[in-house]
Amino acid sequence: MVTPANPSPVDRVDAVVRPVVEAAGLVLEDVHLTAAGRRSVVRIVVDLGDDAIGSLSLDTVGVVAREISNAMDSADPVRGAYVLEVSSPGTDRPLTTLRHFRRARTRLVRLTLHDGSVLLGRLLDADDGGLELETAGGPVHVALDAVARGVVEVELSRVHDVVLDVDHDEDGDEDGDEDDDEDEGLA
Repeated sequence: MVTPANPSPVDRVDAVVRPVVEAAGLVLEDVHLTAAGRRSVVRIVVDLGDDAIGSLSLDTVGVVAREISNAMDSADPVRGAYVLEVSSPGTDRPLTTLRHFRRARTRLVRLTLHDGSVLLGRLLDADDGGLELETAGGPVHVALDAVARGVVEVELSRVHDVVLDVDHDEDGDEDGDEDDDEDEGLA
């Protein structure tokens, strides 16, 4: 990255934060500065790498936030008082780049294509050749440049994530009573 002769506040923050984020094995997704009265708000968005599947844990965000805070305190890239916010992209982030789609693999996505059609399906793969989805109608290949808008659909539970763990007691029933008929008044 070439540093301009007179870097903007965002460029100064980026130069301080990027090495910290990359050293943590993460990607610096965005740096945003806004004025908030006498202070500034510095928003840093970090994410897992392109090939990672899953979500960034709050513990990891907390660790990298402390490291970013220490680096910001040492370098002082923002003039005056500021509030630092470090987060990961939410599920409502639009999928706009190949990196975003690669991170959304295994997730349910809704794609709006430039021709106005909409596809809903599980994103199986994303690469330079396009996107592979499993839809209700079967597998579908979509060229990345055909996508006008993409979003991850929030799933409250996924079938393969649900685990039934029923604790049986010594007599084999689930509630710990010896006779289930008595529980229901069927003696």
